[in-house]
Amino acid sequence: MDLLSVLPRKLRVVVVDDSALMRQLLTTIINQAPDMEVVAAASDPLIARERIRQLSPDVVTLDVDMPQMNGLEFLRRLMRLRPTPVLMISALTQSGAEVTLQALALGAVDFWPKPDLDVARHMQQYAEQICDKLRAVAAARVQWPQRFHPVAVPPALPSVWREQALVCVGASTGGTEAILAFLSGLPVDGPPVLLVQHMPEGFTRSFAQRLDSCCAMRVKEAEQGETVRKGTAYLAPGNWHMQLRPTSSGFCLHLDQAEPVNRHRPAVDVLFASAARHAGRQAVGVILTGMGRDGADGLCRMRAAP
Repeated sequence: MDLLSVLPRKLRVVVVDDSALMRQLLTTIINQAPDMEVVAAASDPLIARERIRQLSPDVVTLDVDMPQMNGLEFLRRLMRLRPTPVLMISALTQSGAEVTLQALALGAVDFWPKPDLDVARHMQQYAEQICDKLRAVAAARVQWPQRFHPVAVPPALPSVWREQALVCVGASTGGTEAILAFLSGLPVDGPPVLLVQHMPEGFTRSFAQRLDSCCAMRVKEAEQGETVRKGTAYLAPGNWHMQLRPTSSGFCLHLDQAEPVNRHRPAVDVLFASAARHAGRQAVGVILTGMGRDGADGLCRMRAAP
């Protein structure tokens, strides 16, 4: 028997970026992983289109700002003609966040920021995070995205919801569109929703604003110490854990930058554990998307809470 025929097939990646330095960095990171390889690197979308057609990769990394055709237009055409799992590689800027959210709405599975100038000090961590993202994105089932139509929401709060109910939600890869669909089905006076989406600092405020414009509930980025109120969804800021804390009149939010949990900050387990401790049976835990363990232990604590 041919030994190569029994070895697991490596994930085949096409890297698309107009920066030669970024193409080299991503290629080095990916080729050092034992389970993936770069089969082509392209400096612009026209070259990328031919490489994708010829090689049928498992996943594509795509820059947002590209020559000849911007990343959004290329993504739109790719998802219409040849749906392929795409990981956007984005700059950590306000405009970059807004464009990245548009890319996710067009069918990109997930995104990750470009490394900062200090990447040499954190190269191992950055490499592990990129490879984790690629594995998760490659496992996604993609299709030409349908135009989002908010679902009909009930005119009033269903009687099944107790007056003090809380909903705690965790999401990761593919979570942005799943959260949008989830929140769009809740009424304007729905129970408070606490959201943790694995998303880096700089993107969560734009994401909260986008959700707020599409949902009946108010959606906002969480702030330290604010009171949890009915009819509002609170999104954990990037790079900050979010916890539920009791007050004399209900609950408030506590934000901190304690060590990452399951390599994430914010981590869903941190939110779920605080809900189990302080809200007990008042809280409902929901996991929408993602891979890995974050949220598993926290859900078990919520289920066991008195």
